[in-house]
Amino acid sequence: MIRSMTGYGQAQLQTEIYSLRIEARSVNHRFLEVVLRAPRHLGELEDGIKKYVQSRLHRGRVDIFITFEEIGAKKPVLVVDNDLALAYHNSLLQLASSLDLDAAVELKTLVSLPGIVTLTKSEDDMEQIKQLADSSMAQALDALVNMREEEGARLAADLKSRTDLLIGLTNEIAAMAPAVVTDYQSKLHERIAELLDDVEVDESRLANEVAFFADKADISEELTRLDSHFKQFSGILASEDEAGRKLEFILQEMNREVNTIGSKANDLRISRLVIEAKSELEKMREQVQNIE
Repeated sequence: MIRSMTGYGQAQLQTEIYSLRIEARSVNHRFLEVVLRAPRHLGELEDGIKKYVQSRLHRGRVDIFITFEEIGAKKPVLVVDNDLALAYHNSLLQLASSLDLDAAVELKTLVSLPGIVTLTKSEDDMEQIKQLADSSMAQALDALVNMREEEGARLAADLKSRTDLLIGLTNEIAAMAPAVVTDYQSKLHERIAELLDDVEVDESRLANEVAFFADKADISEELTRLDSHFKQFSGILASEDEAGRKLEFILQEMNREVNTIGSKANDLRISRLVIEAKSELEKMREQVQNIE
């Protein structure tokens, strides 16, 4: 299936505490380039997101934007510093011993000391955030791929139409080609007759000259190769494989054959058709540059 490299998709999911939004935009590029813009504390999500994009896309620059918010209060967490409590306990016992006091350290005494028990906000639940990111990324990329496929279908239809037009132009050229030699022969004969007046024309030398011109102006090989290129191009448009680079290469070959026909034909009518064909090939080249 032909897919464009231009697309957009977005998704937003949330829990009671977190809201995460992902936007994905893609444009044409020679290779696949993934650029992620996310809050610094979500940097560990980058590798997973890039690998996921790489598993679904083959070409294009893909910019991904992540917006993250805390929309609910986190549950407080009670933290007990056991090491500090033990240090307090031992120090109090040493103090009692040095003062020759018989005293036990009670729990209520320890918990009242600074730093033993604190109430803090819970840390970000990265596993929950990762699940939000994974689901949002999948939805955003689904939308982006759908847009690329829809645009790709339009590109394929346009390219098929232009290929049909090129086939029509080359058929016209092929129909005109035989007349180029006969016209040249007739004009050459008339020109020689004018120059030599009543002198008899050497028909054998004239025939040799015409044969030389016919060989030089022969475009049958170029027309045959163009026909093959048109069939390959149409086949790739209809295939499920990655198509962009293949289509670019075949267009280069088409352009080469058309240029050769233009240089060989030596005929004004064919030259006009060649110019029209080159114009269509340039339009096709611009379209193909946006195909994955």
